[in-house]
Amino acid sequence: MNIQVNDEPHRFTEPLTPLDLLSLLSLNAEGCALAINQVIIPRDNWPSHLLKDGDQVLLFQAIAGG
Repeated sequence: MNIQVNDEPHRFTEPLTPLDLLSLLSLNAEGCALAINQVIIPRDNWPSHLLKDGDQVLLFQAIAGG
């Protein structure tokens, strides 16, 4: 299964949830938002949403400032 994460290609052999993906890539889920194929996925759905071959995942980190 091929998935792009922030425009970087990754290959996985089994179905993953967004939480699985973040764990495998050692990315911190705290303070971030996630879009799959340009659709924001609510954090409550991360444990159950299954990624599919060809999905494009964008991970946005919250930035404080003013």
